[in-house]
Amino acid sequence: MPGEPTNPKEAWEGPNGKEWKKASDEEMGSIIENDTLDLVNLPPGRKAISSKWLFKRKTDADGNIERYKSRLVAKGYQQQEKKDYNERLGTISLSNSSC
Repeated sequence: MPGEPTNPKEAWEGPNGKEWKKASDEEMGSIIENDTLDLVNLPPGRKAISSKWLFKRKTDADGNIERYKSRLVAKGYQQQEKKDYNERLGTISLSNSSC
């Protein structure tokens, strides 16, 4: 089995294109249904943060393909503190010890 596609063209036009396209359509449907995307006009002088599609085959314990999974992710590393966001979330450590 070849590796996962690295871009949409490779996924959607490759041998399993129908499965990858369906997975991508499901991802976009989920984004719209969950209202996690806002299309807005950018303020003057600002650049949009780009995104990337990720593709992954989900397999069972025997290595048989169970489903094709596609995710659209923002390239958050392009953001600049105080310019693109104003707060930073700290790391949280969880412990299993009891007092």
